[in-house]
Amino acid sequence: MRLAGGPSNRFRHSLRFKLAGLVVSITVVAILAAWFLSNNLIKNFYILDARSNLITTYESCNALFKDSMGFPRPFLISSGELYERVDNPSNATIFIIDYRNNQLYSSVVINDAEAESLQKVIDDFDFSSLRNADPKYKFLNWDGSFDLVGLLDNGYVIILERPLEQLNNSILFSSRLFLIVAIVIISLETGVILIFSNTVTKPIIRMSHVARKMSRMDFEAKAPETSNDEIGELGHSMNELSTKLEQSISELKSANASLAQDIEEKEKIEEMRSEFLSHVSHELKTPLALIQGYAEGLKDAVQDDPESREFYCDVIVDEASKMNTLIMRLLNLNELEFGTEKLNIARYDLSKQLKNVIANNRILMDQKQVKLETEFSDNLFVWADAFMMEEVFTNYLSNAIHYVEEGGVIRVTAEKRENNVRVSVYNKGPRLSDEALEKVFIKFYKEDAARTREYGGSGIGLSIVEAIQKSHGQDYGVYNAEDGVVFYYELDGSAGSSDEKVYKNTPITVDGDKE
Repeated sequence: MRLAGGPSNRFRHSLRFKLAGLVVSITVVAILAAWFLSNNLIKNFYILDARSNLITTYESCNALFKDSMGFPRPFLISSGELYERVDNPSNATIFIIDYRNNQLYSSVVINDAEAESLQKVIDDFDFSSLRNADPKYKFLNWDGSFDLVGLLDNGYVIILERPLEQLNNSILFSSRLFLIVAIVIISLETGVILIFSNTVTKPIIRMSHVARKMSRMDFEAKAPETSNDEIGELGHSMNELSTKLEQSISELKSANASLAQDIEEKEKIEEMRSEFLSHVSHELKTPLALIQGYAEGLKDAVQDDPESREFYCDVIVDEASKMNTLIMRLLNLNELEFGTEKLNIARYDLSKQLKNVIANNRILMDQKQVKLETEFSDNLFVWADAFMMEEVFTNYLSNAIHYVEEGGVIRVTAEKRENNVRVSVYNKGPRLSDEALEKVFIKFYKEDAARTREYGGSGIGLSIVEAIQKSHGQDYGVYNAEDGVVFYYELDGSAGSSDEKVYKNTPITVDGDKE
C-alpha cells in the first residue's frame, strides 16, 4: 500500500525516520534520566569532594605545626607560609587561632566584621569535645559556606572555610556542560543514525519494491543478497519464494489449461457423438424408408408385372448400395481419424495420378459438357500415400463435377511451392457462403442438402480429405474465386530417398475444424 502525501509525509512514515526517532528518543530519555540523577547526586558528590579536600588541607596544616620529630609544637609562622607550605586543593580560606596567645594565622586579610564573625564561631563551638576525639574536627554547613572546624594536635583552633557560592557555581557549570554535551551527542547521533539507517533500509526498500512486483505476478525482479546478515537471508528467501511461486503458478496454469482442454475435448466428443448419431440416423433414414416402401410394394402390388418388379428391385439394390457405401466411408474416416490405418509413404509421379483420375471421370464431365483445363507438368514427383492421395483428388474432382455449371469450366493445376506441391481444383459455379467456407470439411455438412441428395452425396468426402491431409501433416482448404470455388491440398515435394521420410500416424481430431 503506497503512502499518501508528499515526500515529507512519506519520510515521516519511513523506516529510516522511525528507526532514527526510536534511537534518538531512547537516547534523550537516557540523558534526561542521567541529568535528573546527576542533579540529585552532583551536589552530594561536590560536598564529598569538598570534605575530602578540606581534610587534606587540615592534615597539611596539622603537619605544619610539628617539629622534625613529628611532635606537635607551637610555632610562629607568617601568613604567607599558609600558601606556600599548605596543600589546599579546594582553595579554602584558612584560619588558625592560638587563643591562649591571642594569635591568628590567616590565609586572607580580614576586617573587623569578619573577625567578629570568626570570634562568634569560636565562642559558640564546644572545642572541649574534640580534645580526645578522633578525628579532631567537624564539618559545619553555615549560611553561605561549608566549613571544617577542629583542633590541631598542638591545641590550636583551625577553621577551614569554603564558600557555598563557589560550590554552587561548580554544580551549575557541571549541569550546563552536561546539557551542552548531551545536545551535541544527540545531534551527532541523529545524523549518524540517519546515515546508518539509510544503509540498513535501502535493501529493505528494494525488497519492498520486489514484493510489490511479485504481488503483480512480475517475478523478473530479484531482491539483493549482497550482505551476510539477516537482511541478506531475507533477500535470499524472497528470491527463493519468487522462483517457487513462479513455478507453482506456471504449473497451476498448465494444469488448468490441461483440465480446460480435457473438458473441452470431452464436450466436443460428446457433441460429436450426438451429432454423429443424428447425422447417421438421418442419412440412413431415407434409404431405409425407400427400401422398406419398395419392398412392401414389391410384395403387395407388382408380383405379376415383371417390369415393375425389376424396377422395384433396382431401387432396393441402389439404396442398399448407397447405405453400404456410406457405412464403408464412415469406417474409413474413423480409421483415418484415430490413426488405426497406417500410411504407406512412397515417392510417385503425381502427374500420372491426376491424369488417371481425370480419365476415369471423363464420362461424367462430358455429360455436363464441362470444359476441362489442366496446368501441371509431367514427372511431378511427390512423397505421400498414393492410394489416399488418389481419394483426396477424386473427392475434389467429383465435388467440382457435381457443382460446376452446365457447360462450365473445371481447372486442375499443380504447382511447385518450395518443398511442397499444391494441387488446386477450380469449378465455375455458385460461390460458397462464409459459413460454408468454415464448415465445408465438417462431417455431414451440406450447404444445399437437396442438391447433395440429388447426386447421392453423403457429406463425408471432404471430411475424409481433411483426415488424410492431417495424417500427412499437409495443408488443405477452400476459397472463393471470382466466379467459382477452388479446393486445394498440398503434398511433400522435397527430394530424397524413401528412408529419409518418416510420418507418424497420429490420431486426428474428429471435430472437422481446420487447424
